[in-house]
Amino acid sequence: HHLYVIFTLLHYSLAKEGSMLGWVITCHDELAQEMLDRLEQKFGPLAQCRAVNYWRNLSSNMLSRMMCDALHATDSGDGVIFLTDKTGAAPYRAAALMSHKHTHCEVISGVSYPLLERMYLLRGTLSSVAFRQAIVSAGGPMVSSLWHQQQKNPPFRLRHDAWGN
Repeated sequence: HHLYVIFTLLHYSLAKEGSMLGWVITCHDELAQEMLDRLEQKFGPLAQCRAVNYWRNLSSNMLSRMMCDALHATDSGDGVIFLTDKTGAAPYRAAALMSHKHTHCEVISGVSYPLLERMYLLRGTLSSVAFRQAIVSAGGPMVSSLWHQQQKNPPFRLRHDAWGN
């Protein structure tokens, strides 16, 4: 019985054969493009990977459109990981809004080049949820995710029972 449960958990944490998580690297100024360029120098051209640079004068509407394009360009149906530099900053907020509308979307914050290099090979083996757990564990205290932030700060809910309706 225990073996079956372990096998089932393993089965769900490993992605389908031939599948790959899309990556959208989105940071301030040209940091995202620099990280993508360095990854491509090391691993060759990256499929399902896009950089979105956030410049200070970019409108939130334009940022959202760029992120939406990147999401659709990188998603093969297995999920997309948004890799952002700062929790709560504009790229993180835009990614968070998108992740609510799309299944298998994760938003990670506090990423660095060495972390992305270490995590690169897991894109093809882990589900989006397993990848989120792995990158946050590997990244140390500076790295978090939208999911982890939501566990710390549960969404505000109105209490209807106070007035009996």
